[in-house]
Amino acid sequence: MKYPNLFEPLKIGNLEIKNRYAMAPMGPLGLGDCEGGWNERGIEYYTRRAKGGIGLIITGVTFSDTEVEKPSFPNTPNSTYNPVQFVRTSREMTERVHAYGAKIFLQMSGGFGRVTIPTNLGEFPPVSASPIPHRWLDKTCRPLTKEEIRGIVESFGKGAYNAKRAGFDGIEIHAVHEGYLIDQFAISFFNQRTDEYGGSLENRLRFAKEIREEIAKTCGWDFPVAMRFSLKSMVKDFREGALPGEEFEEKGRDIEEGIEAAKLLEKFGYNALDVDAGTYDAWWWNHPPMYMEKAPYKEFAKITKDNVNIPVIMAGRVDNPDTASECLESGICDMISLGRPTLADPDIVNKIRRGLNKQVRPCISCQEGCMGRIQTYSLINCAVNPQCGKEKLNAYNPIVKKKKVLVVGGGVAGCEAARVLAERGHEPVVYEASDRLGGNLIPGGAPKFKEDDIALAQWYTDELERLGVTVHLNTKATDKEILDPSYDSVILATGSRPKMFSLGDDEKVFSAEQVLLKKKDPGQEVVVVGGGLVGCELALDLAQNGKKVTIVEALDKLMAVNGPLCSANKEMLERLIPFNGIDVVTSAKVTGFEGGVLKAETEGAIKEIKADSVVLCVGYASENSLYNQYKDDVDEIYLLGDARQVSNIMYAIWDAFEVANNI
Repeated sequence: MKYPNLFEPLKIGNLEIKNRYAMAPMGPLGLGDCEGGWNERGIEYYTRRAKGGIGLIITGVTFSDTEVEKPSFPNTPNSTYNPVQFVRTSREMTERVHAYGAKIFLQMSGGFGRVTIPTNLGEFPPVSASPIPHRWLDKTCRPLTKEEIRGIVESFGKGAYNAKRAGFDGIEIHAVHEGYLIDQFAISFFNQRTDEYGGSLENRLRFAKEIREEIAKTCGWDFPVAMRFSLKSMVKDFREGALPGEEFEEKGRDIEEGIEAAKLLEKFGYNALDVDAGTYDAWWWNHPPMYMEKAPYKEFAKITKDNVNIPVIMAGRVDNPDTASECLESGICDMISLGRPTLADPDIVNKIRRGLNKQVRPCISCQEGCMGRIQTYSLINCAVNPQCGKEKLNAYNPIVKKKKVLVVGGGVAGCEAARVLAERGHEPVVYEASDRLGGNLIPGGAPKFKEDDIALAQWYTDELERLGVTVHLNTKATDKEILDPSYDSVILATGSRPKMFSLGDDEKVFSAEQVLLKKKDPGQEVVVVGGGLVGCELALDLAQNGKKVTIVEALDKLMAVNGPLCSANKEMLERLIPFNGIDVVTSAKVTGFEGGVLKAETEGAIKEIKADSVVLCVGYASENSLYNQYKDDVDEIYLLGDARQVSNIMYAIWDAFEVANNI
């Protein structure tokens, strides 16, 4: 075994966990039922991760209070609303999880307070420690009364008791972390109270202290309780967070106070600290996008571990086992928490243990299938794994008769279709016109911060080879192949092409793909026309490589269309644009490019921008000519990916899975 320290047992309190991997808590939206229990999807979802080798599962957030932030089912489970239903469904889940040798903690929340996502929890007046601005809504929060605080505390004791009855091995409290309700009490910037819950740090942590004591009353002190904990808040102001490397005045919890808070939480009886950094005002810290470096919490976990004598758990893009092993070896943390990587590949831990790292499907940190869908649709899924959150619904269908299937196009849609067909026992044959598989993943993954896109393209290449799929590179499919009667089905996944138009000096007008793949040199001063996701990421990459960049966008703001794009990704990218010196011109219509000057009409005036080149990022057009040519000549023919409708990686993969799983 290459990483023996990742597979040593660990104790949290008196509970022994079989290895050093935890499944990080992620909101279980879509996994609860209408009575506060778990639905079948939720039970299958967690059981599947236990089967994949995780030592400790920490469920996503659940609630116990039913009075202050009233439940809105079926969003997230509630351990006191209907105890019989909660215990019954939880028991079914914990028994199945335990069958694989995994342990499971129920994450219990004191509430959202000022950070409630309106689409998730219904309509109720937002509450907090004090009358402070809501994170998303144009509202001021109502301060909790002491009676309400006491009621929430008591609900924790009752809920934890029900969890223990249901077979949960412990509790994680949600949280002195990310600016949730208990954290709003803990952070002086949010807490302006003058009673025993305000003022000193110990007073501001009284809420967390009373919760720990209440759980001990109902479950005993030997029942493990961990705390989700952000050492540093990264808050510049309400709704304003700091970027990595940015100098700023911390208005939330600074490191010095974070150390004291960690020591107090240990003193209160918490058995482990699950460490990160950030708040909803700096959401990209708690939910790091691809623009954040890998393992961004190492500093904070190490500081915490150096100051407490209880286990420290660390999450945050630690999918590389070399990094994880080094973090344990160097005393940064005691346990590695994998969140999104377990969505992308539920077998990641078993694959690492068996030395099958190449077979781990990479998380690309897009957050479109997880956080984006949680925010927008109250569902947790995964962009690269269509079976996540739908483990039973999207199980591989058995085949009745083996079919030979032609797949034209080796982008993500074509690769996913071929992979699923081969997994099920069919015989796919792939034709790709270029010299490698991956399609738009290749130029899209060119920036340093998009390395996982390249990893996904390589994973598809390796998987198709492992599955024995015949792949013809540098070969265009013609009518000879498409009309070949030996194929039972034909899938056309021929992708898209960038939209281009003439601006005058077209020798210096390029596509994003040409620049990203270094087929064209954009020079030192570059204008990017189009402020969608592609344009913004290209501009960031160019700026980080020393170019002077201006984005010109026709709409009144950047990234105004498409989605669901997680707020953490969008807001971080929006702030990285000015942070990296990129100029932005919005509500502008480009009219021409001559003599090294781009002209754009904006608010009735003409703006001139000096540029060595112009890069057009104004969208893509479907390449569906083959389908239109042969759709009436082939009995079973499908159009997938951008060729059907230009979209994102997630929908290309999901649509391909749906079709390929039903051939």
